Amino acid sequence: MSTTQTFEYSRAMPPVDHDDPVQGETMMVNMGPQHPATHGVLRLVVRLDGETMEYIDPDVGFLHRGKEKTCESLGWHKFFPHTDRLDYVQPLLNNIAYAMACEKLAGITVPERGQVVRVLLMEVSRIAAHLIYIGTTSIDLGAVSNFFYSFEQRELIYSILDAYTGHRMNNTYVRIGGVYADVDENVERMLEKFLDEFPEKLQVLERLLTGNRIWYGRNRGVGLVSKENAMAWSLTGPNLRGSGVDWDLRKRQPYCGYETYDFDIPVGTVGDCYDRYLVRMEEMRQSCRIAKQALERLKQTRGAEVLAEDRKYVLPPKALVHRSMEELIFQFKVVTDLCLPVGEAYQAVESSKGELGFYVRSDGTSNPLRCHIRAPGLMNVQAIPLLGNGRLLSDLVAIIGSLDFVMGEVDR
Repeated sequence: MSTTQTFEYSRAMPPVDHDDPVQGETMMVNMGPQHPATHGVLRLVVRLDGETMEYIDPDVGFLHRGKEKTCESLGWHKFFPHTDRLDYVQPLLNNIAYAMACEKLAGITVPERGQVVRVLLMEVSRIAAHLIYIGTTSIDLGAVSNFFYSFEQRELIYSILDAYTGHRMNNTYVRIGGVYADVDENVERMLEKFLDEFPEKLQVLERLLTGNRIWYGRNRGVGLVSKENAMAWSLTGPNLRGSGVDWDLRKRQPYCGYETYDFDIPVGTVGDCYDRYLVRMEEMRQSCRIAKQALERLKQTRGAEVLAEDRKYVLPPKALVHRSMEELIFQFKVVTDLCLPVGEAYQAVESSKGELGFYVRSDGTSNPLRCHIRAPGLMNVQAIPLLGNGRLLSDLVAIIGSLDFVMGEVDR
């Protein structure tokens, strides 16, 4: 397919016919720069003909975090806390993606129980991230009650993660070779209670939104993107699946043993904001389904290792460090002078926003020669003009919410 046929949007501002008496004057509007949490800002330059958007230019880069260069200067191990700050509504998914890229480069195999714990953390994180989407997009479109219902469930997830990692967010609990510590029985009980009750809580959200006339009217037929354009603009995750493309890395390029779990991939038909909403709602059910399977496997493998025994690359368990001088030396070497083999690796995971990938290149020293992050949020932002041109200004709020991006990842 030629470029002209596939790409419906040109970044060049369309000309204005000032002699057209019907068109009249157009108006340039700055939407932003703004962000409710101030961790990064998005500015949209919009040209309006009345209330119709003729031209949209997403202006990003106000934060300039420089995370990739930070990785190259800090070194392999010390960059882990910075991965938390990319998409900060799902920090554990970021941790795992970076750890897997390093493990692929070093040829490290994570123990089976460690893989199961990672799957459990990823799926709980996916639910938490989608709850942010539901809550914030709902309140942006005037459905305030849904914000409180969704954040009530997210608070429960925070409590579980706090009990396991000691932090509500920015957990930094994943390590090269596995996870920092095993899941104890108290956390298992908290997870089991949450996973048993969550499907019913999700039905409450659906009853409030799915058949709601206003929600339907604000989302159905808005922000349409075809299969061809979704792929041409590198959309992934729910935004791609909402357009009818059956693509999920957990199925297509399995990692962490996802091929052994039983779950379905929801796919839309129209490719509008409403389809993307339905896909995310069903994804939360499927994540709950996967997490229950992972939790059952944890119960069957109690006592097994969650961290690889490779002292050249893997931090020793903290309990051993406290009573062994040899393990203390290993920890010192990993923290201060971890050197991965010469080579390059790319590893991607299916994050809540789409394909989150880390490309790392090593020259054999303690600092990466190159680190590049394939951030799905950036791809989602670039699609705003494609979805918004020709629509009313009021539709832009629904479109931005349906694309579901976090500016900390965009301005990485």
